[in-house]
Amino acid sequence: MSRGKHHRGASRAPSPAGQAQAPAAPPPVPPRARIGAMAAIGVALVIVTFAAFGGLLSSGFVNYDDPVYVTENAHVQRGLTGESVAWAFRTTEAANWHPLTWLSHMLDVQLFGLEAGKHHLTSLLLHALNTLLLFFLLVRMTGALWRSAFVAALFALHPLHVQSVAWIAERKDVLSTLLWLLTLGAWGAYLKSKKTGPYALAMAFFALGLMAKPMLVTLPFTLLLLDYWPLGRLVLPLRGRSGALKELLWEKAPLFALSAASCIVTAIVQRSGGAVVALEHLGFGSRLANAALAYVGYLGKTLWPASLAVFYPHPRARLALAAAGGAALLLLGVTVMAFRLGKRAPFLVWGWLWYLGTLVPVIGLVQVGDHAMADRYTYIPLIGIFVAIAWGLAALVRERRALRHAVAVAALASLAALFLVTRIQSGYWSDSKALFEHALAVTSDNYLAHNQLGVALEGENRHPEAVEHYRQALRIRPNYAQAMDNLGLDLAKMNRGAEALEYLQQAVRINPDSADAQYNLGIALAAAGRLDEAVEHYRRALGIKPDHVQAMNNLGVALGNMDRLPEAIECLRHAVRLQPDFADAHYNLGLALDDTGRLDEAVEHYRRVLGIKPDHVQAMNYLGVALGKMNRLPEAIECLQNAVRIHPDFADAQYNLGLALAYTGRLDEAAERFREAVRIKPDSADAHFQLGSILARQRHPEEAREQFQQALRIAPDHAQARAALEHLPGK
Repeated sequence: MSRGKHHRGASRAPSPAGQAQAPAAPPPVPPRARIGAMAAIGVALVIVTFAAFGGLLSSGFVNYDDPVYVTENAHVQRGLTGESVAWAFRTTEAANWHPLTWLSHMLDVQLFGLEAGKHHLTSLLLHALNTLLLFFLLVRMTGALWRSAFVAALFALHPLHVQSVAWIAERKDVLSTLLWLLTLGAWGAYLKSKKTGPYALAMAFFALGLMAKPMLVTLPFTLLLLDYWPLGRLVLPLRGRSGALKELLWEKAPLFALSAASCIVTAIVQRSGGAVVALEHLGFGSRLANAALAYVGYLGKTLWPASLAVFYPHPRARLALAAAGGAALLLLGVTVMAFRLGKRAPFLVWGWLWYLGTLVPVIGLVQVGDHAMADRYTYIPLIGIFVAIAWGLAALVRERRALRHAVAVAALASLAALFLVTRIQSGYWSDSKALFEHALAVTSDNYLAHNQLGVALEGENRHPEAVEHYRQALRIRPNYAQAMDNLGLDLAKMNRGAEALEYLQQAVRINPDSADAQYNLGIALAAAGRLDEAVEHYRRALGIKPDHVQAMNNLGVALGNMDRLPEAIECLRHAVRLQPDFADAHYNLGLALDDTGRLDEAVEHYRRVLGIKPDHVQAMNYLGVALGKMNRLPEAIECLQNAVRIHPDFADAQYNLGLALAYTGRLDEAAERFREAVRIKPDSADAHFQLGSILARQRHPEEAREQFQQALRIAPDHAQARAALEHLPGK
């Protein structure tokens, strides 16, 4: 086949089957100078990335999905153990199968515990590494140093990428992209060598990437795009070249097979997890309309990154069909224009198809969740737009050299602006309150932001404000079960039990498959003394989510309060097995064992509580009581003295310390503790009786008489006080 003289950026005919052609050669640059320039650019990219996102290192977790992935996940909080690793591979928690993502969170917990800044550091390091890999891959594939650097800088600094980097629960974005880029690198090595090793490595990286986030299913499609540009192994249009396309497809068949398998697994998992919105709730026409609007919306936010939010509510019935039609026409027009310019500027076709294609899994044709769009979905797709911009500007400068300095200044100015906006946007992720206040400021009818802001305010004990935001969420979306659930919980904390129960029961009616809703209704029923019903709802929560440790703990407490101690102990043992550092479960298990006379075991669990929470004065108090029952009085006294030192107004600890001191004959000290107990808790008949007993032994009969009489005024049937009063001299 004959062809014209090749020039940089033009299309080329495919090479013979199985042979890759090298991209256009870069301008002659001395090798050492080129390596030095690449290294300097790489260092600069890392520095500006950390400067833009560095504020995240002092940010905390947020209350949206971070609890699911880290802060309230018992398996993740164990770190990397055999049991937790096995769970990562079999779980469909969060309506996804992404074991590698779970393992990354477990590793962070193993290394850093729940220190949020270190978790942010991991995500930021991954983002910086992705930036470097993208830069080096583009240089290797195209030979264009500064264009590649500009694309990498846009990738590093664009505010649309803040969500992927700043949201700890979105670790899957930065982790899967790392594996995507490593796959491209290994694939490039395969094309150069045609050896099995690099091919197998590419397959391994791709498989791992799918295990981090299934959005990578479009990766084989992007390999075909690379065949078109910059590798020049595929020429458009395909007339008369279908054989070459078949060979290129066959070459990638194993990767397409992995994508197909991942699609099937993801569809099954997301449907079973209730994440997929059924067609009857959101028709396919509405999905298409929203997809067109989202494609254009992402482009708009790429060029003008303003009003970025953690959640954009789906308009549903309020979809503007005229706007959607206009968006579809715009997309069609850009597509036609890109193909018409493709012969002279293949990078435009490449960039546009990369953008359109990589967004397909998350554009909403299969609606997962209730958002119209999400900034995080642009993390990989915008690479195509950035390449089109960088290479397009270079082509413009080549044709109009007078514009070179103006374009360079504009490029640097745009990067500086993006840097500042990213600094500001990442600041909103400092905590949940700031994040959702900002979301409410830049969006309308954002029921989720109202709900999550309510949760944040509740955490600050600002219950009336939290209730107002829950009510706002329900005004926007009346059947929003999560807001009903949270509203019920907050009303219960405000001692509005009847109203709370009404909302909690309604939340369960709307979403009976919510483990948290069942659990929270159980809490309210237990507080109302309806223990049988509470136990039923705790069991339902555990039927939905067997590892719901809070439900397991509360079920144990409820059974204990019903004097079903063997069942209570079994539940509480299971809770501490699920989450070994769950202090409340250890404490409740200690109480249950104490009640059955198994003091040695009770002492062990009280000590476990104090190992986790050294200032847990209730555990200190009961540990002292248990040690006293075991005649280990010096240890008992030490525990109880620590309790009253930490919490001087803890009446029970003062009382129990008085008992222990009295048993050892330290009557003056015992009397002082009983006086403190009756000062703190004047209606304690037992404290008055014990103080009277000490005073009687110290030969202060009138003072003793006064205490016994006070005990009887509080508790007329206090037999010990009556008997002691009768035996006092001078009756």
